[in-house]
Amino acid sequence: MTQFRTPDPYAALPELPALEVRSETFADGETLSAPQLSGKMGVPGGEDLSPQLEWAAGPEGTKSYVVTCFDPDAPTASGFWHWAVANIPAGTTSLPLGAGTPDSSDLPHGAITLRNDASFKGFVGAAPPEGHGPHRYIFAVHAISEEELPMEEDSSVAFLGFNMFFKAIARGTLTGLYEA
Repeated sequence: MTQFRTPDPYAALPELPALEVRSETFADGETLSAPQLSGKMGVPGGEDLSPQLEWAAGPEGTKSYVVTCFDPDAPTASGFWHWAVANIPAGTTSLPLGAGTPDSSDLPHGAITLRNDASFKGFVGAAPPEGHGPHRYIFAVHAISEEELPMEEDSSVAFLGFNMFFKAIARGTLTGLYEA
């Protein structure tokens, strides 16, 4: 198994019941394909197309979901947030391919997309520095005990995380890999 420079960022958080997360776009531990790479950041063939995701319904008390994509292996002290969507209604258990495209109509009513670390609201694909080694792109789905987390249009993903981790009642992850 590949050795990564950083630990699993979710291992340091309180343990939560598992939520099964899967995708028709890639399998856990599989390399992401060209559409999930970042054209905006200059990766040849990249389309910044968020993968299709689906998850099992959260436990009793689930009132909404949060979906994020995080690269803990980015050469920064804080990793790199590729995507964050909050306040997904509890009746939603999947997002179609491309739902992370800015201004997508594929997100359910009420869902809020936060600004990623590439400074726009949407999904930015994988783009690790050449020769930096393999990076993990951790797609996490959190079941939340509140219908809405207190997000503003300009809230940061760190602020989302602060609020979400106090209200999360289940968590599931699916990890894609990519190396330039």
